[in-house]
Amino acid sequence: MNVNDFEMIARLLKERSGLLLGQDKAYLLESRLNPVARQYNFKGFDELAQAIRLGKDEKLLEDVTEAMTTNESFFFRDSKPFDQFRDMVLPHLLEHRVSRKSIKVWCAACSSGQEPYSLAMILKENEARLAGWKIEIFATDISREMLVKGKEGRYSQFEVQRGLPINLMVKYFKQDGDRWQIDDAIRRMVTFKPFNLLDDPSTIGQCDVVFCRNVLIYLDQVMKSKVLARIAKIMPPDGFLYLGGAETVLGISDDFKLIPGHRGVYGLAGDVGHPMATAVG
Repeated sequence: MNVNDFEMIARLLKERSGLLLGQDKAYLLESRLNPVARQYNFKGFDELAQAIRLGKDEKLLEDVTEAMTTNESFFFRDSKPFDQFRDMVLPHLLEHRVSRKSIKVWCAACSSGQEPYSLAMILKENEARLAGWKIEIFATDISREMLVKGKEGRYSQFEVQRGLPINLMVKYFKQDGDRWQIDDAIRRMVTFKPFNLLDDPSTIGQCDVVFCRNVLIYLDQVMKSKVLARIAKIMPPDGFLYLGGAETVLGISDDFKLIPGHRGVYGLAGDVGHPMATAVG
């Protein structure tokens, strides 16, 4: 792959998804786009690059973007954020949403659905406390292929073994051939929709909890700031934002502050900010 082709494709990806791709990721670009080249019967990467440069095939551009923005996920990833959700976030919401009895969660960049289904299982395990409550879990991603897989709720043996506690696998999954099908009751708790984080999330509506983990690391500083500002606008003063363990708001956003003692969990800043947040990012 020559430098001009790499820079052209990198610009395309940044414009369409916000993905920031350095020269050190040239190997990743080639490995992920070679299957796309074969799918379109191009003779090689050079022919694929030429077709991208022409920009006449919107479906090709969508497939290229999807191939580069699809990231792996697994159930209860890193475990700690889900413990925080169960032990700190949920009790807060149960206390402070009692008058309206509703909770809305948004999982941004949900990939193939493991994150929102993990949250759904936690909420299902607490259904006695949530009797009479309206629970909404919105799961969005730029990849329509991943959304289809998430909606199906069918996972390989390898996927269900990654992070999923054995008691929850037995309780909420049934084996179907070489796949594991998640229980319909859990599947119905999650609504999957296509969404690009570069767009305005106001169509999603106000969310009590937003999971946007391990996404900002792929964006440049300007885009990170814009994404966080947009998320802030759809959160109530005592809402919760989850970022990845390696992500921070320091030097990027003044809209959020860290919830003390809970790494990766943020609340709104400002005069009417989160009652549990500090000034540390």
